[in-house]
Parts: sequence; C-alpha cells; structure tokens
Amino acid sequence: MAIRIVRLGTPRAAGEGLRIGTVRRPPRGVPKEQFAKQDWYDVWYPNLAPSVDTMKQAQEATTPAEWKAFIRKFRSEMNEPDASRSLDLLAALSHHSHLSVGCYCEDESHCHRSVLRALLAERGADIVGNSPDDKAS
Repeated sequence: MAIRIVRLGTPRAAGEGLRIGTVRRPPRGVPKEQFAKQDWYDVWYPNLAPSVDTMKQAQEATTPAEWKAFIRKFRSEMNEPDASRSLDLLAALSHHSHLSVGCYCEDESHCHRSVLRALLAERGADIVGNSPDDKAS
C-alpha cells in the first residue's frame, strides 16, 4: 500500500489506486464524466491546491529565492487546520490502500506536488518513489 505523486493526465501506473486531483481548477474542455476515463483524476480535491494568489506566485517564480518564497507560503496554507487534517488522513491511508495525488505541471520540482510529497513524507506517508525522478513501485 502506498501513495504516488503523479502528473494528472498521464497514464495510470498499475495498482495506482484512487487518483486525487489536488488542483485549483478542473481540466479545461474535458467533460466531468471523462475526468477519470482520460486519467485526469477520480476525485477533485482543491483543498490541497495552492490558493489563487499562491499559485500565481509559483507560476511567476523564476529564481530560487522566489521559489522558496512560494514554498513557505504554500506550506503555511497547508498548516491551516483543514489542509493539515487532510494531509494527515492521506498519510494514514497510504498505509492501508493505494492512492495517488497530483497536479498538471510537467516538472514536479517546480510544482506544488513536490511540496505535497515532502509534507506527506513528514507525516509518515508510505510514498512510492523517494524522489520525483524515481518511478519504482
């Protein structure tokens, strides 16, 4: 049992389990009934996505200092009670079922899912792959 950190819209890995979209907005131009069939996500959970302002900060970050500022702000948002409890729940579930969380960004190292990976690891989640480039099961 484990949690995977994935890019939404990519083919699912064998045994990936429930795919959770931790994005602010659903995919454009895709009918809701096609989200799971097209490997976007099974459940949309924007509670673990950056706020609109924080998302803009990430998109505009071009220097390491700007990216670190985004990480601080997003971590602060994830420390809010509802988000924190959601992360605790996902970490606990990772020991009992297969699931995945993801975002649309191509480069995980410049995406909020890299921060989610770290936050889940800090909570003791069983995570498939130790780094964004590790695709091992």
